[in-house]
Amino acid sequence: MDEILWGLEGDRTAPTTVADAEVAVDVHLADSLVALEVVDLADVTRIADIGSGAGFPGLALAVALPASEVSLVESQRRKCDFLERACAAAGVENARVVCVRAEEWRDGISRNDVVVARALAPQPVVLEYAAPLLNLGGTLIDWRGQRSMEGETHAGDVAEVLGLRRREIRHVEPYKGALNHHLHVYQKVVETPTRFPRRVGVARKRPLGC
Repeated sequence: MDEILWGLEGDRTAPTTVADAEVAVDVHLADSLVALEVVDLADVTRIADIGSGAGFPGLALAVALPASEVSLVESQRRKCDFLERACAAAGVENARVVCVRAEEWRDGISRNDVVVARALAPQPVVLEYAAPLLNLGGTLIDWRGQRSMEGETHAGDVAEVLGLRRREIRHVEPYKGALNHHLHVYQKVVETPTRFPRRVGVARKRPLGC
């Protein structure tokens, strides 16, 4: 894990405002690994981190779960290049960079046991990105901040359309002083309708249920 943090600090192109290793150990690393407290990932084969950015939580989970294959899905070439360097510098062999938008990742359809997303988009959008990528019975873990009952009700309705069901919303404290951190956990209970994913950009422009 140290190699990831020091690599982050030493690369001026790192796509994050928190690159100092002493701060990133909490803000990035601990926040990523808190998922292990909420969902049993010990026997998971395939994980997809959508909108991977600087590699969190996907890169940290790849190190913690060496038997898993982790796909770091990122659409921006600059960020993909950083992720390639980060994987090489840290010697992470079970993570691969997939430089494509989530909606266009056809090879990922129905192939992932777990999809993770951190600070990516409004939850209805994340649900639409993730659902087609999960296999039946698979799990979505979505990192969120302060809770909103109205938002959660709306997300629950969207999830039903996509074949997902909310399993729990867990308040977590990955590091001292962390406020309003929640993991929203969904399970894929029926196959996602074949009309998903919609065309690139449609999920953000016309979110389901709006």
